Amino acid sequence: MAREPLPDFPWDRLIPDKERAAAHPGGIVDLSVGTPIDPTPRVVQEALAKAADSPGYPTVWGPTDLRQVVVDYLARRFGAQGLTPEAILPTIGAKEFVAWLPTQLGVGKGDVVVIPEAAYPTYAVGGLIAGATVVPSDALTALGPAPVKVVWLNSPGNPTGRILPADHLAKVVAWGRERGALVVSDECYLEFGWDAEPVSILHPDVNGGSLDGILAVHSLSKRSNLAGYRAGFVAGDLSVVKSLLELRRHAGMMVGRPVQEAMRAALSDDHHVDEQRERYARRRATLRQAFEAAGFAIDHSEGSLYLWATRGEPCWETVRWCSERGILVTPGDFYGTAGIQHVRVAFTATDERVSAAAERLK
Repeated sequence: MAREPLPDFPWDRLIPDKERAAAHPGGIVDLSVGTPIDPTPRVVQEALAKAADSPGYPTVWGPTDLRQVVVDYLARRFGAQGLTPEAILPTIGAKEFVAWLPTQLGVGKGDVVVIPEAAYPTYAVGGLIAGATVVPSDALTALGPAPVKVVWLNSPGNPTGRILPADHLAKVVAWGRERGALVVSDECYLEFGWDAEPVSILHPDVNGGSLDGILAVHSLSKRSNLAGYRAGFVAGDLSVVKSLLELRRHAGMMVGRPVQEAMRAALSDDHHVDEQRERYARRRATLRQAFEAAGFAIDHSEGSLYLWATRGEPCWETVRWCSERGILVTPGDFYGTAGIQHVRVAFTATDERVSAAAERLK
């Protein structure tokens, strides 16, 4: 069956600007992709090494005690209620799950996947892979009778850093339930609220004490500097998790056992997350002050690892302006038409590079 062609991989479009920024005498300050650069916590490295002798196949579901660690973590950090280990499913990072979820749910031609107005591109890619129609949330009034199958939430958001309050999330959950749609919340930045407190879709203030029709997607990439491990999980509606489990077992979509052990260690330890929050808070404060002093306005940005910045001009002009100073940022149109006058500034660079960016912006 033919599907809509996928968009070009967005980061390829940044190559000329990356080369321009790299030519700066002081070297490039890369604030674009947002990849973690701080060390993986020692407790996690040790757990991985201890499990290195793993000759047998892991299971797709992972051991019960790992899934119990996830349940405990979500309750401890975010007030999640009603979860059991059976409602948890490890994933190979978060991106593969986001990209393949509509297909694994049986979504297809004639169905609708709703994404945020300014959105991580993989939400749309996942819908296109499945052959569905992808609709930004601000265009819902034009939907007509088409059946909505998946509604994506992302709070704190990428790229905007916006944090949605509990009552807003609750309205979306209720809207999805009325239409029989699965509401999926990408909560990969939930540990990083700065100007407001993020709320999980798994909290009873949002879901009314029921996990029906909802999933939460989590990643350990940012909270624990585990991007290279590809470690994540999904939690929520038991019937949906079990359906996904059966399909993923047939497809062999399993997390390696050493990585499962690393996940167990990371989710059992809050200290390293709090340390990482402090690092990001310092970098965020330095960059926000520098960009605002250079004439930028910062919109939203209450959470996540990004500043949503604008000079009131087309985003690619801003990208070029920054690259001429050796700073690489991401054009907002990577995330939809809502970002055509914004750039996304990641504060995942080292302290030294963040300081260099601040100097160049003076």
